[in-house]
Amino acid sequence: MKRTTAMQYILIYALLFIFIAWSVYPILRVITISIRPGDNLLNESLAIIPDNWTFDNYIKLFTDHPFLRWMWNSILVTGTVVVTGVALASTAGYAISRYKFPGREASLLSLLVTQMFPATMLLLPLFIMLAKLHLINTYLGLIVIYTSTALPFCVWQMKGYYDTIPYSLEEAARIDGASRFGAFYKVILPIATPALVITALFSFMSAWTEYIVAAQVLQYQDMFTLPVGIKNFQANMTTEWGLYAASALLVSIPAVALFLFLTRYLVGGLTLGSVKG
Repeated sequence: MKRTTAMQYILIYALLFIFIAWSVYPILRVITISIRPGDNLLNESLAIIPDNWTFDNYIKLFTDHPFLRWMWNSILVTGTVVVTGVALASTAGYAISRYKFPGREASLLSLLVTQMFPATMLLLPLFIMLAKLHLINTYLGLIVIYTSTALPFCVWQMKGYYDTIPYSLEEAARIDGASRFGAFYKVILPIATPALVITALFSFMSAWTEYIVAAQVLQYQDMFTLPVGIKNFQANMTTEWGLYAASALLVSIPAVALFLFLTRYLVGGLTLGSVKG
């Protein structure tokens, strides 16, 4: 019996190792390409650390290309989208969850219908609207599109989470003298921390890695976000794979860091509001 159990553990760990290796190997190859001399994508060597490895590709990103400028542009746009998305989704979701008003069901249905259409399908009408508002080649135009496309999902999931919070908690806060906004801010929002984290992550990913819309709205290189700037490393006849790999790794760092930072709030927020008096 013990031998069978040991064999089961060995098989489980072997399968886990295979899946981990399958997932990690592409990342390791990107690291290899980023520190490989020249712009060769394919090489017969399977070594993770190639011969004569160098950080020249990373140095070129900051010396020969406006990579820092692209990163600042992405941080500015993405940060604004996250703040705006969390603020609007948290309040709109609360209003739809707690209040009964004319057009409530129609509003919910319209939010759901918008999710049936991909952003690329809406690109032409959005572009025409931005052109009429003179928002082409502006960060504001990009922020408006990113926020409007991310909000329907965020409002729906915030509304669903608010529905699970007992209304008696707000009533108790109101009896203790809290205003309607005070009860929402001090009681409901701490309990809704996991939903707020999901909203922030979804808004972040919607803006940080988006390329198609940004490529149409932004026209000057100094205003490029990271996805559009990195695309410049690809030309008709050749692609600078070393710079492509190095920039891809650097772009992924903020996303991974943000996810690791918010994970504890996602887990701990489930009981955050209920244990504080």
